[in-house]
Formats: sequence, structure tokens, C-alpha cells
Amino acid sequence: MNAKGRGQGQGMRGEPEATGVPDGTGTAPGTPSDRTGNAPGTPSGTPSNGPRGWDIKKLHILRTLREKGTVTATAEALLMTPSAVSQQLTNLARRLGVTLLEADGRRVRLTDAAHLVLRHAEAVFAQLERADAELAGYLRGETGLVRVGAFSTAVPALVVPAVRRLRRSHPGLEVRVREAEAAEAYELLSAGAVDVALSLAAHAPSVRDPRFTVVPLLADPLDVALPADHPLAAAPDLRLADLAGEPWIFGGSGPWSQITTAACEAAGFVPEQAHSAAGWTAILAMVEAGMGVALVPRMASVAREGVAMRELDAERRPYRHVVGAVRKGAGGAAGVGRVLATFQDLASRTAPLP
Repeated sequence: MNAKGRGQGQGMRGEPEATGVPDGTGTAPGTPSDRTGNAPGTPSGTPSNGPRGWDIKKLHILRTLREKGTVTATAEALLMTPSAVSQQLTNLARRLGVTLLEADGRRVRLTDAAHLVLRHAEAVFAQLERADAELAGYLRGETGLVRVGAFSTAVPALVVPAVRRLRRSHPGLEVRVREAEAAEAYELLSAGAVDVALSLAAHAPSVRDPRFTVVPLLADPLDVALPADHPLAAAPDLRLADLAGEPWIFGGSGPWSQITTAACEAAGFVPEQAHSAAGWTAILAMVEAGMGVALVPRMASVAREGVAMRELDAERRPYRHVVGAVRKGAGGAAGVGRVLATFQDLASRTAPLP
């Protein structure tokens, strides 16, 4: 390496020594020049400007050399050959455009530039450790972001309880909720704007749709809302057919109109629509005023003075079915799978499928 007569590239006890002079000549700082004609102690070639010069593997080798003290010990610790260690450090010096090692008798020592590099590298290694831990959590479904699109009555009845549970069990998993009826929810799902869509089964895509995987969640019973002083408000074993002659309140169009009409027709009659409303607050207010009766999904039911909520006879009870959907193949993502599994568990406890 220098005037002491060692062979080129030899370190302590004859081991190959990485000098950090990346032209591979072994010329140490203080000699007149290296064989490339560069200034003493400067790397040959064109240094890499920008982040591409920071090679994590090579930085790890330099870090280990600082800890172990010799190229041989570094090679043993990293299961490499001494010549491979020297080559990797020479390449790192070339990429960074600085001298990393210099001769120190029969040893090598890190230059001030090498210590500067390692100070910054330690921050990089620490951040990579944090990223690795976070990625491991993501792969286990413990961290990340899952976006849910859900219809209005599913938000308080199913989505909010799921978010509460996940906040306790997996605080690193963030769930963002967007209220959306079926048509919009599936557009958002297809576009990648949400990861899970909740809708009524009647408005979900066909199982043959190649874009989505649809999972049944629950069967939501339909109860009857009657004025509290209605003659049938306390009748035992109430059937939907018993209300065939009543004035009915439901939407003029849309899904709830279809659900009410279909349930009544299945019970053997066509309901007389006395009033039209789309919101549950308006519907229940009219029921309380004695203006008619209405079918109300149990997920949307709220206690209201002046309204009697009656469960229908179990054998003939109508239901609306709620499903969850994800993009085909996306259910394998741990976070999405965990959110969907939470919905399924809550649904099984709330309104299990018949």
C-alpha cells in the first residue's frame, strides 16, 4: 500500500485491505498521484450525484467494518470473502465520490468522510427498521388504510361498531368511511376509491361479475311500525297479511319501494301507498301521527314515542340481505381481509343469516 513495502491491496497480516481509494490501485492519501492521474486520495471515475450512490448493502458493510475493525473480521461476520468486502467498499467509494478508508500502518481506518457517511446511514438504518416493523404489521393486517363505502343504515348499525372494535384491537389500522348507496359504492369500488363496499344484495353485482368478490353478511329482518294506539299494536303472532287493508308509507321509487312492494306481494297483497317518503325520520313521524304503517329494517329501527315496532311472525318474516364486496383478489390483502372479517363477525352476532 505504501513505502513500507506491502503488496498492493494487502491489509493487516496479509489480508486484502479495502483502502477506500476506489480505483483499486491501493494508493493511499499523501502519495503524489494514483495511476489514473486523479488528485491524491480522490476516487477515480465519475462519482454518482444524488441518492443512487447510497447503496444500503455497501453501507452495511462499511458499518460492520467500523464495528469489527478489520476486513477479515468483517468478512467473517458477513459470510463474505475479504476480497469481496474490499471490492464492495471500493465500489461504494466510487459511487459516493469520496475516500472512505486510508492506510494506518498494517491496518485501515475510516476517514472523516466515512464517519460522516455512517452518521447519516445510521438514520437510514433506523428508518428502515421502523419501516420493516410497519410493513410486517401491514402484512398482518395491523396497520394501513382501508376505505369503506356503505349505504346509510349500515353506517351506524355495522360500520361504526366495526371501527370501534378495530380501534381497540388494531389501533394502527385506519378505516375511512364514505356513505354511498349501491350504484355509487360499486363505482367507487371499481375505480379503487374504496376497498370495501356494503350494499343490499338486491343491488349488488352478479356473482359472475369478474371485477368483484361478494360476501353475504347478514339478513336484516323487516319489522312493522304501527301507531302506538293501533288495534294490532299488541296483537300476538302478527303477520304481514294482517295489514293488507292498512294505508302504507314508503318511498315513491327506489330500493325501499321495491322491497316493501315485494314483501307485501309475497304475503299475498299489493300495498296501498298512502304517503311517500324516503327518510326514516319522516316515515316514522307519519306513522306516529296515525297516517299509516310502514316496514322498517331492524338496522334502521330507533325507539320513538308513539310508534310500536312489531316483529312479524318468524315463519313469514321478510328480510333484506346485506352483502360486502371487494375487488377480485383484494380480499387477500391483510387489512381489507381483517375489516371484512370484522363486519362478518359483527353481522353474525347482530342478525345472523337464516
